[in-house]
Amino acid sequence: MSKDEKSQAKEKEANIKNFLDLKVKTVKSSNLIKPDLFQKYDVKRGLRNNDGSGVLVGLTSVGDVRGYFKQEHELKPIEGQLRYRGIMVEDLIEGCQKEKRHGFEETAYLLLFGHLPNKQDLAEFNNVLEADRELPEGFVENMILNTPSGNIMNKLARSVLVMYSYDNKPEDRSIKHILRQCIKLISTFPLFVLYGYQAKIHYYDNQTLYIHKIKPNASTAELFLHMLRPDSKYTKMEADILDLMLILHAEHGGGNISTFATHLITSSDTDLYSAIAAAVGSLKGHKHGGANEQVLKMVDNIKEHVSDYSNEKKVEDYLRKIVRKEAFDKTGLIYGMGHAVYTISDPREIVLSEQAYLLAKEKGKLKEYELYKTIQGLAPRILAEEKKSSTKSICANVDFYSGFVYQMLDIPPILYTPLFAISRITGWCAHALEERISGGRIIRPAYKSVLPDSEYTPLNKRTQ
Repeated sequence: MSKDEKSQAKEKEANIKNFLDLKVKTVKSSNLIKPDLFQKYDVKRGLRNNDGSGVLVGLTSVGDVRGYFKQEHELKPIEGQLRYRGIMVEDLIEGCQKEKRHGFEETAYLLLFGHLPNKQDLAEFNNVLEADRELPEGFVENMILNTPSGNIMNKLARSVLVMYSYDNKPEDRSIKHILRQCIKLISTFPLFVLYGYQAKIHYYDNQTLYIHKIKPNASTAELFLHMLRPDSKYTKMEADILDLMLILHAEHGGGNISTFATHLITSSDTDLYSAIAAAVGSLKGHKHGGANEQVLKMVDNIKEHVSDYSNEKKVEDYLRKIVRKEAFDKTGLIYGMGHAVYTISDPREIVLSEQAYLLAKEKGKLKEYELYKTIQGLAPRILAEEKKSSTKSICANVDFYSGFVYQMLDIPPILYTPLFAISRITGWCAHALEERISGGRIIRPAYKSVLPDSEYTPLNKRTQ
């Protein structure tokens, strides 16, 4: 680029910046809707009823999330329950652990086909997943390494959309072909993430690029650790815990935003790649998939500002500062506490906290683990007292411990949400199939305009 061209480019960028600076206030004012109008028109903000429960917008046979029941128009908290195709997630995990084998692939089969596989079913499914794991020729070089992204979720969404171009029949709406697409995506999601990660750290962070060959006869957890680490080494305990994490995140009912996005986009009769890319985009949001990283940052902040974090009173005082928006990120949130459905307990957190203890013991991190337990014990009372509210039970959710577990597994924070996606693609695919088979109508909720009608004004008579 010549000197004149550089000067012109700088001038254009300056003009754009000035225009945006002037228009931000206009955009804010023209899109601001007064909060009292939502109440006036009985709008279910966030698709939530006034009692905090979700608005019923669909039916599903894939997953079931229970944290309360309704009795005489009042929510009654219960211990949290999570079922995959009717089976308690704890039972699924316990069954695999008793037989000393990984269970994520079995979970994927259960979610896709609606029943547990027998030995032959599982062996055949594992063979299909492994056979389908190869990416198209040139994909890694052209679509990932040559077009890196600073955000792995962004790279993942783009990789999903690019797969459309490598599909011989991307617009085929037959269930057989959609199932074929589902299996391909479940199989290749770890590769999209790990190759995208390698491209990011090489081109953005100037680190060494490691591209390992796919490990044969490996579970998804083993494959991930093998391809992540420069020396490809990992312990059995590390692979077992990562497999458990994948099972816990595989499905969470139809109402969570990424799964609802899958239903929503699928209902428009578009292709599967578009629906799954939309789900990835929603999971990328900080309010959905990124909470575990915020928990880590919060705990690090507490360790930095509380001289003796084994002292419960000192931790309590600092947590109150956080809730009062005087400390940490000034949002008033204790990350990892509270859930839209679970009230007394999140079953995923219960399973994960036990594993976090075992891993902390193995890795010499018991002091940090005790800090997490202290925060978990104090937070419900502090939130109730500081917010002056006792209307909702507050419990730790799965994100409270998941970031800590990933950290102990030496997995970089930038991969926490992509790992969530590697797991949840199984649930998304199951829901996409369900919407395709049983939905039938495009999802079209209503929005009411609160702006009065106005007349068109000719250009030469406009004053602003």
